[in-house]
Amino acid sequence: MNKTIKIYIAVLVFIFILIVVLDKGNPKPIDWRPTYSVDDKIPFGLYVFDQEAKGLFKNQNIERISTQTPYEFLDSKLNSYQEYSEDSLEVDTYTIKGTFLNISEDNQIDDQSVKELFYFVSEGNNAFLSMQVFPKLLADSLKIELKTDFLPTKEVSFWMANKKVSSQKYHFNTGANSFFSKIDTLKTTVLGYQESSNNKKNINFIKIPFQKGYFYLHTQPVAFTNYNLLKANNFEYAENVMSYMPKKDVFFYTKTEDSANISGSPLRYILSQPALKWALYLALIGIFIFVLFNAKRKQRIVPIIKPLPNLTVDFTKTIGNLYYQEGDHTNIIDKKIIYFLEKIRNEYLIETHKLDDNFIKKLQHKTGKNITDIENLVSLINEHRKSYHGSLEEDLIRINQAIEKILN
Repeated sequence: MNKTIKIYIAVLVFIFILIVVLDKGNPKPIDWRPTYSVDDKIPFGLYVFDQEAKGLFKNQNIERISTQTPYEFLDSKLNSYQEYSEDSLEVDTYTIKGTFLNISEDNQIDDQSVKELFYFVSEGNNAFLSMQVFPKLLADSLKIELKTDFLPTKEVSFWMANKKVSSQKYHFNTGANSFFSKIDTLKTTVLGYQESSNNKKNINFIKIPFQKGYFYLHTQPVAFTNYNLLKANNFEYAENVMSYMPKKDVFFYTKTEDSANISGSPLRYILSQPALKWALYLALIGIFIFVLFNAKRKQRIVPIIKPLPNLTVDFTKTIGNLYYQEGDHTNIIDKKIIYFLEKIRNEYLIETHKLDDNFIKKLQHKTGKNITDIENLVSLINEHRKSYHGSLEEDLIRINQAIEKILN
């Protein structure tokens, strides 16, 4: 191992130790992702709700559904494997009775599961769904519509419609003001309201009958997250909402999008731990630097290829020398003026047929050059055009310098 490689390794070890020392005293950043997972202790997880579920549903059996879809779970609880049909006189009955419970930010239930859920409720069971976006099939069938308003602040007040349940208002950090903008007033019972800082009263909790059972729909799942349950007395609001659930078994659907897409990579644990992740990145960067410098040191010398000469420049110089040797300064001045005015027309889109005060103002606005320099150049051009005698070398130099001030 040569001296250079030892220096590289020493530098990498020093950088690694420095990162560890600096990172050791920093607090772990808060993860604000709304996962709604019962395994997450982050602000918008459901760990606290899951741990307190036995207190919310006293003397009720709680069965968690984490590996199956609602269709797979409910279909497995039928007496037979005969599919349900509204036109059939024979219907299957469930071996379970109770309430299907799901809390998530967005719709995590597929259409087939929604259809099975309707059948489950029609048999005298119930379904409690708290989410900001309900399945379209469910919303269309129950004749409901949701709306989300922009909030100048994230705080929203929730309260129960029935004062006998609770007359207190609870304040939550929601991030979105979702509520029911349309309901079937003939069938629907309003159970709760919410109010944001703009003092608008909206419905956020309803009860809808469906044949022998009921749907309980709630638009603010953040009320059941870790952050809000541990804030002040907001846990009382969750208790009030859950008090409407019948005293039967609870089937808690806890499968989330995140849990369904857990990576099977061998590096999953390493990448989930910040210290190990950065150690891996640092090792990969070190290997890349080593390969880069090592390859550069052993690379063969690349021969220098001279660029082709610019013959256009040489040709221009030759023509310019011919004009200069002839001493025809008037011709050279004319060509420079023509070139200058052509450039002004193409680049700044200014008419050049009349060089007056209007032309000077437009050129000054477009180029930002000193108006005195522009006036001087226009004056020289106009004098040259009016002159009936030949121009001298000094005239050529003055006009050339004036043009260069404007173009450069």
